Amino acid sequence: MSPAKLLKWLTGAAELFLAIPILGGAIVIANGYIPLTIMFIAHAVTLLLSIKERSSKYGSVLGLLTSLLAWIPFLGWFMHAATGVLLVASAIRSDRPHSPQR
Repeated sequence: MSPAKLLKWLTGAAELFLAIPILGGAIVIANGYIPLTIMFIAHAVTLLLSIKERSSKYGSVLGLLTSLLAWIPFLGWFMHAATGVLLVASAIRSDRPHSPQR
């Protein structure tokens, strides 16, 4: 498993965890919004590895945006959920063999 794919799985799972209503917000607030900073760094590293490996970057870019805007109630929940789904889908999609170009 490539490093970018592994980080997509990990950041996707973390985003989906933070999307759990009440619990995700409580964890972020109780820790002084530090989890959003940690996620920003994780998404930046994932983005750099994805660029290096020429794989999908959209989930990581959305993750960076989510980390910046997730402090807004309801928007944060939606963005965590959307980012998590996109990252996990991207990790799953990279499992499939590439079809030859015609």
